[in-house]
Amino acid sequence: MVDGVFKERLIVNGREIPAEAIAAEAQHHPAPDAASAWQAAAEALAIRQLLLDEADRLGIEGSSLTDSEGRPLTPEEARIETLLAAEVKTPKADDATARRFYDTHRERFRSAPLVEAEHILFAASPDDTLACGLATGDARMAIRRLQAEPADFAELARKHSACPSKEQGGNLGQIGPGQTVLEFEQALFALREGELCPEPVKTRFGVHVIRAGRRLEPRQLPFETVQQRIADYLEEASWRRAIAQYVAILAGQGEISGVALGDAQGALVQ
Repeated sequence: MVDGVFKERLIVNGREIPAEAIAAEAQHHPAPDAASAWQAAAEALAIRQLLLDEADRLGIEGSSLTDSEGRPLTPEEARIETLLAAEVKTPKADDATARRFYDTHRERFRSAPLVEAEHILFAASPDDTLACGLATGDARMAIRRLQAEPADFAELARKHSACPSKEQGGNLGQIGPGQTVLEFEQALFALREGELCPEPVKTRFGVHVIRAGRRLEPRQLPFETVQQRIADYLEEASWRRAIAQYVAILAGQGEISGVALGDAQGALVQ
């Protein structure tokens, strides 16, 4: 009984994995609910035990390996890495394979659109109705002035903006997708080059006056620029598939109760 819910005993090749170990492992598996986290943790520990048992069978010892950040692996982790390196082989992605992937998925390899942005921020908490109303009124006044005198943008930004960009006359530089809050981004990318947004834009930071500058539209990236990225992606995908197949073979040969290894690949790479 764990957290009021009965959990079936997890046994791998005759070795029981304690509920306490599964509960501790569950902390490393974000999930929408406790049951899902428990399931993911049980799968991961079952796979880990299968691999350690296979390392025992093959007489594989741990070695002084490190992770991607240079930290030493535990002896068990090192044994698993050594096992996988010895038993799982995947091909390198050659130039022709990478080129075929590029030609088939050209839309993935386009530069993001960029728009130079200027703004004036009138700070106000979205929860403060009065402050938000006052800020919106100030923003509308600034918009009317800029519609009449566009050259005054930098002056108004330095005088009124609550954003550090006021020191650059409100200039935020080039903005790409995902670099700012959604409301700001939607308003900015809807503007033509040099166009002032006719309405104030509200975000969690306050109320903005926004003007778009020079636009750089998306362009196709040359194959040579993304060739290594494609090769890395294909080799990683191939490795994950091979690991999943290897674990499936071990699971088929072993004896497991208490968990069904559905997505071996996902559980392992956690």
